[in-house]
Parts: sequence; C-alpha cells; structure tokens
Amino acid sequence: MGSSRRRYGRGWTRNTRRSPSGRGGRRPSWCGPISAACVPILPRRAWAPAGHTPTVRVNGRRFRVNIMSAVASRGALWFTVFPGKFTAKVFTAFLDRLARQAGCKVHVIADRHPVYRSKAVRAWLKGNAERIELHLMPGYSPALNPDELLNADLKHHVHAARAASADNLARETRRFLHRRQRQPRILCGYFRARHVRYTIE
Repeated sequence: MGSSRRRYGRGWTRNTRRSPSGRGGRRPSWCGPISAACVPILPRRAWAPAGHTPTVRVNGRRFRVNIMSAVASRGALWFTVFPGKFTAKVFTAFLDRLARQAGCKVHVIADRHPVYRSKAVRAWLKGNAERIELHLMPGYSPALNPDELLNADLKHHVHAARAASADNLARETRRFLHRRQRQPRILCGYFRARHVRYTIE
C-alpha cells in the first residue's frame, strides 16, 4: 500500500490540484459507489428453558440502496441515491450533474470499477473532456480513496438493519448525506486521516 501511494498518489495531486478552493479552473474530487444493505442480524445471545434449544425469529428482509458519491478536500460532497444497479448511465448522469454544479472542469479520481472502464463511459468522457477528466487509481487500493471514509461514516451512522423498507433506508441515507453536506469540517477531516493525507500534501 505504501509503495502504491508513493508511486501514484503524488502524480494525481500534482496533476489535478491547484488549490482547495478550486482556483485555477480545476477541482479534484474522489468518488466511488457505496451500497447500504439490510440483512437479518441475529442477536449475540438467546435463551430457552433448560433442556430446550434456543431459537431466534427473524423476518428475512433483504433490500439495499446504492449511493454514488464524490468528496473534495475543501469540504464538498456530491451524491446520488438510487435503487437499481450501478451502470454507465448512472455514472455519467452523476458526472454530468457534478460538472454542472462545480462550474469548472472537474478531475474525478476513482478506483478501477468495471463501469468506469466501460466503452460507454469512455465515449461519454471523450465528448465531455472539457468538463470532466477521470483518473483511475491503482488496482486493489481502496484504502487510498478518501471517499471510503465517507462509506465507513455512513455505515456507522445509518443502521440499515433497522430500516422497515428500501424507501425508508433510502430516506435515512439521504438525510445523513445532506447533513454531511452542511458539515464541511467533517468532510475535510476525511482527508487528514493518515492513509489518505497524501492527497492534500
């Protein structure tokens, strides 16, 4: 991991970052897909009368919502919550909205998810080169992506197993992410974590 950070990390930041505020017409954003899932969770302990085997009733609910998100070191967050599969259409729609909201060219740094390398995404990027540029991270290095800290933050605060339905889970997810958008100090804190601090150095 350390060697990957030294080999690749400096190149991304040198090529994409001008200033935290985006002056110079460039804004680097780290992005990735997140999945919040509801699956039955069993209690750690159960009891029964002596001589009987303990049994636990579960409702068998299984549902999930997917999130596409991007974070920037100046404390900005963009996201979309969607119920279906993560596809090239979802990703390019997200990039289009990201570029419109940023108001300048955005450099998006992401992992090597198959969607990012698909023919449809490459064609869209070619037609929108003046608005968006995609930089792919080295393989098998999710810990180098600050967006993974948003993923961990979300899963710590949104208790998917308590959701009554997929709509309820999506609503709670949006509520959390909207709250984080109003808390740039916390978003900036992601980038100060030891393993991703290279992104702002």
